[in-house]
Amino acid sequence: MNREEAWHIVTEFTQSDSLRRHMLAVECAMRAYAARFNGDPELWGIIGLLHDFDYEKYPDVAVEGHPIAGSKILRERGVSEEIIRAILSHAAEITGVQPQTSMEKALVAVDELTGFIIAVALVRPSKSVLDVKLKSIKKKWKDKAFAAPVNRQEIEHAAAELGVPLDEHIEIVLEAMKQNAELLGLTGAG
Repeated sequence: MNREEAWHIVTEFTQSDSLRRHMLAVECAMRAYAARFNGDPELWGIIGLLHDFDYEKYPDVAVEGHPIAGSKILRERGVSEEIIRAILSHAAEITGVQPQTSMEKALVAVDELTGFIIAVALVRPSKSVLDVKLKSIKKKWKDKAFAAPVNRQEIEHAAAELGVPLDEHIEIVLEAMKQNAELLGLTGAG
């Protein structure tokens, strides 16, 4: 599977611009982590891009919902088990597939963090990720009312499982998103 085929699946199943932006952000973060762990950026990026493709149609994270429903669709389309397993590992509490490889652990670690960083960018006057700094993320991190659904403990635990200190993890993901600000639609209000 190549990126174009993965993007086709995303656009087939996902109409929401914000959900598409999330998957693109996870793709960017996964590519950054592939470089760090000597992984294949194309493979890691495709996993990030596809990880939530079924969420809009199957929003219940459950045995009959996301990501299990998506894994069945991907199998029917001949997608590799390596990609499917990685996607299933980002919802281990439902799927029973525990993240084992650096690639799988990275997916868990970056998934919710990208959403948090997008939220921080969108409350800035500029609405640009380019203006976001680690300090501003850490300040919002402490405010439990801000982006309340984001499970900060899960992100902290996932970064530890990956073997990356939290601040460094945030910086890696933030930098990947800044480098792709235009793709993510986060260059600013203008």
